[in-house]
Amino acid sequence: MSTEQVVRTEGIGRGARLVDAVPTGLFVAGGWREASDGATIDVIDPATEATLTSVASASEADAVVAVGAAEASLGEWGRTAPRRRSEILRRAFDLMTERIDDLALLISMENGKALADSVAEVRYAAEFFRWYAEEAVRLSGSIQPAPSGDYRIVVEHQPVGVAVLVTPWNFPAAMATRKIGPALAAGCTVVLKPASDTPLTALALAGLLREAGVPDGVVNVLPAHRSGAVVRTLLDQPAVRKVSFTGSTEVGISVLHAAADRVLSSSMELGGNAPFLVLADADLDAAVAGAMAAKMRNGGEACTAANRFYVHESVADEFGARFAAAMAKLRVGPGYADGVDLGPLVNAAARTKVHQLVQDALARGARARTGGRAPEAAGYYFEPTVLDDVAGDAEILGQEIFGPVAPIVRFTHLDEAIESANATEFGLVSYIYTADLAEGMRTAEALQTGMVGLNRGVVSDPSAPFGGIKHSGLGREGGHDGMLEYTERKYIATSW
Repeated sequence: MSTEQVVRTEGIGRGARLVDAVPTGLFVAGGWREASDGATIDVIDPATEATLTSVASASEADAVVAVGAAEASLGEWGRTAPRRRSEILRRAFDLMTERIDDLALLISMENGKALADSVAEVRYAAEFFRWYAEEAVRLSGSIQPAPSGDYRIVVEHQPVGVAVLVTPWNFPAAMATRKIGPALAAGCTVVLKPASDTPLTALALAGLLREAGVPDGVVNVLPAHRSGAVVRTLLDQPAVRKVSFTGSTEVGISVLHAAADRVLSSSMELGGNAPFLVLADADLDAAVAGAMAAKMRNGGEACTAANRFYVHESVADEFGARFAAAMAKLRVGPGYADGVDLGPLVNAAARTKVHQLVQDALARGARARTGGRAPEAAGYYFEPTVLDDVAGDAEILGQEIFGPVAPIVRFTHLDEAIESANATEFGLVSYIYTADLAEGMRTAEALQTGMVGLNRGVVSDPSAPFGGIKHSGLGREGGHDGMLEYTERKYIATSW
C-alpha cells in the first residue's frame, strides 16, 4: 500500500469515528429527535462518493415545533444579562478552539475541502463567537434633546425576535457562527436550517453550544432535504421576525418573496462574480500570491472567490505563467489526507457545471495553461485550471464558477477593465493589485462592489461589515453592523 493510501485510510478511520459521534437527529428545544415523518438525508463523502451516515430530515411539522421552542425561550433569553450572554458565547469560542482538529476533519469529510482549508474555517468560525461575546455588552443606544428643547429623544435597540437562519454547504461552520453569534448577542433565539449536503457540522455546533450553556430552545437546528417547503413554513410562523440567508441569488430571491409576504427583516448574502484586476505596475509576486488566496480559498467554492482575472496586456504573459505554475503545484486528493491542497467539489452537479464552463471557454478560443479536466476517478474532482485569452462572451465570465478555475482576460486601458468588471448583476467583492495606492483607491471607488481587497487576496474578517450590493445581497454580517441586523430601534419620547 502506498503512503498516500495509508494516509487516506487513516483519515477515513478517524473521520468515521467523528461522524459516528455526531448526533443525527433534529436539535429542538435542547434535545435530539427524529423527524416527525421519519425521513432522513444521506450524507455523502465527496472524495469517495460513499455514504458517511444519515441524519433526520425535518418536515413542515418539525419546522412549526422548532419555531415554537424558539418562541418559548425568547423572553427569558432576551432578558438575560448581556454579560451572561457574552460569557456563553466566549465559552463557545473556547470549545471550538479546543476542538479545531476534530471539527476541521468533520468538515473535510462531508464538504470535501482540504484539511488546511477546514482548519482555517474553524478558526474563522470560532472568531465570530469571540467577537460577538465582546459585542454583546456594547448594544448601546442614545439620548439627545429634541430640537424644540422640551423633551428628550431616547433610542434603544431591542432583539428583533425569533430568527430563521439559512446557511450554505461551502462554509458549514463559519456561515452558521456568523449568524448565530450576533443573533444570540442581541438577545434573539434562532432556528438554523443548514445545507442538506453538510448537516453534520451544524449538528456538532448545536451540541457544542448546549455544552457552552445556551439554554434549551435558544438554538434549534433543522437539517431538511425539502429545503424550500421547510423554509417557507418557518417564515410563515407568526413568531418569526427575521430571516438571514446565505446562498445563491436565485434561491435568495425566492426567500425574499416569502419574507415580503410577512414584512420580515431580511439579510441576504448572495452570489458573487468577483473581478481580480492586475494593473501594469503590480508586484507580480504579490499578485500571484493574492490570486491563489482569492481564487483557491476553499478550492474556489466561495462567494468571495476571484471569478474573472483582468490583467494588463503588458504583464499578462508573465502573470499567467506564474499563476499557472503555482496552480499546477497543488496536490489534489481527499480533503482529509495529509498534504492535500485541493479536495473534491461538493457534489456531482458542481463538477458538471465547472466542466461545462471550461469546455465553453475552450470552444470560444481560450487556452488552458494548466488543468482543464475532471480526472476519471471516484470523487468529484476537477483539476486546478488557468485559462488564458478568454473571450469576452464566454459563459464562465458571466457565472459564479464555484470551482478551481481561473479565467484570464487581457486589457489595454484601465477604464475598459473597470467597465468589464462592473458589467454584472453581482457586486460582492473585487480585488486590485497595483503599486500606486492613489490609483488603487480610485479604482476601488469605481468598482461596484460592497467590498474591495486592495493588494489583498482575503477580505473576510469577523470585525468587518461583510456584504454586497446589487444582486449580491442586503445588509451586512460581521462587525457591529452584524449585531444591529438582529435588533429593532425603539424611540421613546420623554421629558424630565
